[in-house]
Formats: sequence, C-alpha cells, structure tokens
Amino acid sequence: MSPESRRSLEALALRVREHVIRMATNGGCFLGASLSCADLLVWLYARYLRIDAARLGDPHRDYLLLSKGHDVPALYATFAELLFFDSGRLRHHLTLQDHLYWHPNRVIPGVEFHSGSLGHLLSVAMGIALDVRMRHGPNRVVVVLGDGELDEGSIWEGLLVAHALGLENLLVVVDRNGLQANMPTEGLVPLEPLAAKFETFGCAVRTADGHDFDALAAAFDGAPFGRGGPSVVIAHTVRGKGLPSIEGRADRWFCDFTAAEVEELLNELHGRTDAVLASPALVVR
Repeated sequence: MSPESRRSLEALALRVREHVIRMATNGGCFLGASLSCADLLVWLYARYLRIDAARLGDPHRDYLLLSKGHDVPALYATFAELLFFDSGRLRHHLTLQDHLYWHPNRVIPGVEFHSGSLGHLLSVAMGIALDVRMRHGPNRVVVVLGDGELDEGSIWEGLLVAHALGLENLLVVVDRNGLQANMPTEGLVPLEPLAAKFETFGCAVRTADGHDFDALAAAFDGAPFGRGGPSVVIAHTVRGKGLPSIEGRADRWFCDFTAAEVEELLNELHGRTDAVLASPALVVR
C-alpha cells in the first residue's frame, strides 16, 4: 500500500473515531467495542467491498453484515464519512428524530440486515451467500463477528453447514479484542486456539493486526483463501483503540459521557492533552 493511501485511511479512521466518541453521550453507546472495529470497517468499506454509495441497491454489490450490532456507531460513522447519508444525521443518535440507535436498522442506508441478538447474522450471511451462488452472482458476503459472540453455538453450527455447502464466497471477520462485556474472553469461555478451531470447522484462516492497514491489505488479499468452505480473518484489536485512558479496559464497554468529557476525549484522541481521564462519570452496563 502506498504511503498516501495509508495516510488517507488513517485520516478517515480518525474522523470515524471522532463521530463515535460524540455518540457516547445523551444515552451513550458501546464505545470500547466500536473503537476496536473502526479500522476494520474503514478498511472494508473504503478499500475492500464493492459498494457504491450512489447505488446501494445494486444487485451486484458486495454485502457486509455487522453481527456484533452493538458496534453500530462505527458503522454509522463510516457510512457518514463515505456519503451513504449526510453526517448531520449522527447528531440525532438516540433521538426521536431518526432511526440511529444502539443496533443496525435497515431503514438506514447501507444496513443490509437488523442485528443485535448475537450469533444470528452468520446464518443470514450464509443464506445470502447461497443465493448469490445459485444466481451465479459476483457478490462477496462479509460478516463481522465479535470474539465474545463466538460463545454462541449457532456460530459453530453455521460454520459446519457453510463448509458442507462449500460457501467459498463467504468471508468471516472476527474483531478479536479479547474482551466480552466486562471481562476477558479467556476468563469466561476460553476461545484459544481460535484459528485452529475455525480450521477444524472447515475454514481457511488468516490473522492480522486489525489496526494496521498494510496488515489488513495482506490478510484480505486473494480471498477466498481455500477451497470448499468459508474464509476467516481473525483481526487482533484493542478495545477503546485511540483513547489511551480507556484502551483495553473491561469496564469501558458501554459509556455515557457528559458533553465536557466528550470534548476531553476528543482532545485525547488528537493528542492535545496530557490529562488522562482516571474515572470519568459514565454508565457501565
């Protein structure tokens, strides 16, 4: 990737994070998880997926389904930056003026399917991938899962069927930030060795640094990676990425900040302050 392209993606991801932080007030949002997948969504929509903002209903488009629907602030922000809808709508988050709330809604341009109940969008993606194959379509189908979401049995049942059906046009992306709700994944239901688990279920697997655009470019290059089943990218990320005061903290999964605290966090994002928010007033659920 050229330095210019990398800088362009980094600048886009920074703007996405700004939007996400601004949505963490007046009711709040799942800030930590949204920041962990911001770079992934920027990479997918800006460089990987064949989706035209002016033709979102194109039958030949690629599909992305955000199964970890609580990360939707990052999705909304990416859509706004890529002109799927006017960025001014983000100010209506959690208000009666719009449909922008805690989970994806198909009323929002670019959202392919509702999500929020963890574990079910892999099966939806499988149905789309099978339909595409039956139509001999060019569409690629991507589903983004959370690592905590992998506790759901429907994920592994779905992978068994995806392999049995030979869904090579299905790409699974795992946001591997190591935390689910307010505890580490390995402290609840251990997932490792995760790559080996996916391989056992018939997937071709690659891993990448989910915050490094060069690494993501290499990981996604040449998909599908194998024959006869889905491909998987395990993207290692950091919850709260971009805000050192909350990075990697299990207690910063849902945040509702005051307007003043949002401004402090925006300053921190841009490195304009040495102050670290030791214990900001927030709602943890």
